[in-house]
Amino acid sequence: MRILGGKLYLFAVAVKRHSLTKSTMEPKLNSTASISDHRLVTARQLPSPHYDARPDADDISLLVIHCISLPEGTYGSPYVEQLFLGSLDTSPDSDFAYLDGLRVSSHLVIRRDGAVEQYVPFNQRAWHAGKSSYCGRTRCNDFSIGIELEGTDQDRYTEAQYQQLAVITAALLSHYPQLRRDRIVGHEDIAPGRKTDPGRGFDWQRYRNQLQAMENSCPEQEKL
Repeated sequence: MRILGGKLYLFAVAVKRHSLTKSTMEPKLNSTASISDHRLVTARQLPSPHYDARPDADDISLLVIHCISLPEGTYGSPYVEQLFLGSLDTSPDSDFAYLDGLRVSSHLVIRRDGAVEQYVPFNQRAWHAGKSSYCGRTRCNDFSIGIELEGTDQDRYTEAQYQQLAVITAALLSHYPQLRRDRIVGHEDIAPGRKTDPGRGFDWQRYRNQLQAMENSCPEQEKL
């Protein structure tokens, strides 16, 4: 995610290369996922105020993959969480001045270690896509689910992130009948020329292979 001149850019360019100190205890990676009341059961629930109702609550037909880090290229910071919760204090750091008053969110964030946070229930409209279009339809927030991977559009993503993303995707495909594997896109696909995430560091074939392996191991989730 990048925001310049008061405008929101949901991508990140690597300008800093360090991670904050984190706990040595890694999150348990799940081989399956379940959804209850439009929430991922295994996710840490962090309700964002930055959402509203979808025009059609039954139209959930697109999955959009993003990347985000704050500051750019810094992993493990609390600032993404604070931004999505509307609690980011921009006054101590001049680098954050342009974020003051910004209201954005995503349904999920997958951290580098595979930890998953949910900010908006899947049946509600998170504010992640911005100006966008897909197959002739504009306003992709209306009918999409947004997943942010902690990263930049140049860095490679972690095995834990691919594993969690595949597991979560399989659960979403099973739960929402209008979602299909051919309706999974990057932010760059719905805003070409304006967005670049998840970027060249994201291995789409690796993701598809892991998703296929998930569906093969759990055939009841296969929908195609």
